[in-house]
Amino acid sequence: MIDVEDLIALVRNYNPHTDADLIRRAYAYGQEMHEGQFRQSGEPYFTHPVAVAAILTEQRLDDASIATALLHDTIEDTKSTYSEVARLFGEQIAELVDGVTKLTNLQLSSSEAKQAENFRKLLIAMSRDLRVILVKLADRLHNMRTIKSMRPEKQAQKARETMDIFAPLAGRMGMQWMREELEDLSFRVLNPEGRSSIIRRFITLQKETGDVVHKITADIRLELDKAGIEADVYGRAKKPYSIWRKMQEKDLAFSRLSDIYGFRVITHNEADCYRVLGVIHQRWRAVPGRFKDYISQPKSNGYRSIHTTVSGRDGKRVEVQIRTRQMHEVAEAGVAAHWSYRDGVRAQNPFAVDPARWITTMTERFDNGEDHSEFLENVKLEMYTDQVFCFTPKGDVVQLPKGATPLDYAYAIHTRIGNSCVSAKVDGIRVPLWTRLKNGQSVEIITAEGQRPQATWIDIVVTGRAKSAIRRSLREEDKGRFVKLGQELARVAFEHVGKKATDKALRTAAKTLGLPDSTELLARLGSAELSAGKVVEALYPELASIAPAEEVDARRPVVGLSPGQTYRRANCCQPVPGERIVGITYRGQGVIVHAIDCPALAEFEEQPSRWVDLHWTAGRHPAVHTVSFNVTISNDAGVLGHICTLIGEQKANISDLHFVDRKPDFYRLIIEVDLRDVEHLHNVMTALEAESDVAQLERYRDLSRKP
Repeated sequence: MIDVEDLIALVRNYNPHTDADLIRRAYAYGQEMHEGQFRQSGEPYFTHPVAVAAILTEQRLDDASIATALLHDTIEDTKSTYSEVARLFGEQIAELVDGVTKLTNLQLSSSEAKQAENFRKLLIAMSRDLRVILVKLADRLHNMRTIKSMRPEKQAQKARETMDIFAPLAGRMGMQWMREELEDLSFRVLNPEGRSSIIRRFITLQKETGDVVHKITADIRLELDKAGIEADVYGRAKKPYSIWRKMQEKDLAFSRLSDIYGFRVITHNEADCYRVLGVIHQRWRAVPGRFKDYISQPKSNGYRSIHTTVSGRDGKRVEVQIRTRQMHEVAEAGVAAHWSYRDGVRAQNPFAVDPARWITTMTERFDNGEDHSEFLENVKLEMYTDQVFCFTPKGDVVQLPKGATPLDYAYAIHTRIGNSCVSAKVDGIRVPLWTRLKNGQSVEIITAEGQRPQATWIDIVVTGRAKSAIRRSLREEDKGRFVKLGQELARVAFEHVGKKATDKALRTAAKTLGLPDSTELLARLGSAELSAGKVVEALYPELASIAPAEEVDARRPVVGLSPGQTYRRANCCQPVPGERIVGITYRGQGVIVHAIDCPALAEFEEQPSRWVDLHWTAGRHPAVHTVSFNVTISNDAGVLGHICTLIGEQKANISDLHFVDRKPDFYRLIIEVDLRDVEHLHNVMTALEAESDVAQLERYRDLSRKP
């Protein structure tokens, strides 16, 4: 364990004016509080807080952060209290220790709903003081370095949590070195055989080629010396997990993987960065599409550097990063550079990002999260993405994650622009909305009044902000229709178990399922975000598993007809079991069954004697009720066959199909499908609406086909 004076010496290396007395008191208090406690390895527990503090000294953090590291487990694991820490070390340190304690207690690998709520708490803690997460990351790093003493199942749980949450969070904060180490330590636990195979192949490669890193580093230094440029050159092989991920993403064998070596050139000023770039491109051939200038277009966490990949010695691809010393400090420390000290004063690094501004950009788009799963998706999208930089027509820069489309760009500008987007121009050329944007492209969005987001857009966009805005717009636009459909689905489901879907029952179910009200429950039921079975189960768990009712006789599916009275479904509205219905008598035709909301019923308002009160027979109806769909699909090979397959997968039969309109880019057709009931109808429509090749879908009701 590091002695207190050695720890103070580590701090004095970058902050000669450190408050040594504060660190001594925090060290002594932490040691006293943890007396008699031991880690799984058998070491005294206090070795852990000291190691965390030492990790923070590598980032040259302030005295408050070092003291917090020494005390970070006292409130949670000892008899210490918040008020005592505040009395002894001040309110600021007490708040930091309390923040770390609360983060430690968050079960980030719990169920999805709980995990999403805990992510919110994590972001709130970060927004109050980002040093809380810096201490927590150092805490996790030391735990991962010493994870072998844990039980195997605990190792796996901690490693998965680290890989899913803490490693990408460190990367998002610009602390790439920490991200790489956390990933590799997790990789060692989760896939030891995979990691060992990478290392073995590396050893074999080094035996065959010699020390490639040393050779290429010497080559770069030689070229810089010829050009009279003073700079430091460093080279290294990439981490095993980084190589493994590239192999998985590109589906390549190790022997075919090229850029497994990385090099950094640290210059004295920004002008030299571009001079070095010129020297490297003159000496070696640049790989197309692998150049990024993060100096002119920095990342939101302050990262600045030039990245280029070239074909180096023996044709091997190598990545070269070029930046100044100040840029390098931010690249190593990320957002933590804001607290870094040099020579006893806070380092005035012009490239360090204000943590308050950074955390605002991280959290502002989650304020309107509609539900747990959506919020969680958005957070993970934000944490895992690399970035591309595009220009507006006026030359302003828009930062987007890798793989973003013009639709993501439109929503990044403003939700209104995204919602009304109809097409886009990239570098002056009109492109499809699903085009993946590249660094440096100029994007122009074309909008139209009356345009609304389409369900297919969800599959096009990649940013959480765009997905959230599209879903919110679709929900608002379709909420009325979904609520109405949800009412029918709820009614049928409750009748199936002998209950009624009363307003009180629905309100209670909504509360049980964690939804704000019964309207939201019905909307989600109608939009297939929630199943009718789940709603019934929430209120009557003992009835949720009741076996399906017997098959209904196809000849008598309707209740309410007089003996010998014939019937048929109306062609105009094509009602199906589960929908409310009414009969209209026709001379010589018996009873025509209409959906209760059919517009054709308006002409019979003054003829009450012709109305017959009907309802569908309870039970499972056969799939003999034909419903027509008006479908617009893209005019591409195999699309129609795929649509037919989707309908078949829902156990529905296509009874007829004819084209209404053919254009170069789309087809419009009427598809007649035989269905069982309203739930079957809903399942088929949901499957079709989710398909990206379906531009538009609606239930086709033709009033000209009245009896």
